[in-house]
Amino acid sequence: MATAATLLAAKRAIGTDHLVAVHRDANCLDAAKLMNERRVGSVVVLDYAGHPVGMFTERDVLTRIVAAQREPGKTFVDDVMSEEPIVCRPETPIDDLRRVIRERRIRHIPVVDDEHVAIGLVSIGDINAHDTRELHETVTHLEEFITRG
Repeated sequence: MATAATLLAAKRAIGTDHLVAVHRDANCLDAAKLMNERRVGSVVVLDYAGHPVGMFTERDVLTRIVAAQREPGKTFVDDVMSEEPIVCRPETPIDDLRRVIRERRIRHIPVVDDEHVAIGLVSIGDINAHDTRELHETVTHLEEFITRG
C-alpha cells in the first residue's frame, strides 16, 4: 500500500523533496519571496524546534494581507498563517491523505517524524502524480498482456 513515504520518495527521485519552510517570526514579504523563488504555493511554518505550527499559502497572502491592506514587510507570518496544520506520518496511507485533503479542503499536509519534526510535505499534486503513474503502469501491463495473448 502506498504511503506518504512513497510520495516523498517519488519527490526525492526527481529532486523536489525539499521542505520549503519559514519560522513563525518571519515577515510575510520574505515568505512570499521564498514561495516565488521555490515556485511553491505554500510554506510550512515552523517553531524553532522544527515542529509545524501553521501553513502560509498564496490564499493567505491574498485574503489576509492584500485584501486586508496590511504591509507585508511589517506583518509576521505568525499573525496571518492558518494555524494548527493537519499533519501525517510517513506510514499514513495515500487513501487517508486523499480523504483528509478532500474533506478538509486543503492542498498540503506536512509529514512529521516521531518527535513531530517536519520532514517533508505532500500535496494533492503529489497524490495525483502518484495515481497517474499507477494508472500508466496498469495500462502498460494490460497492453503487454493483450498483445502477448
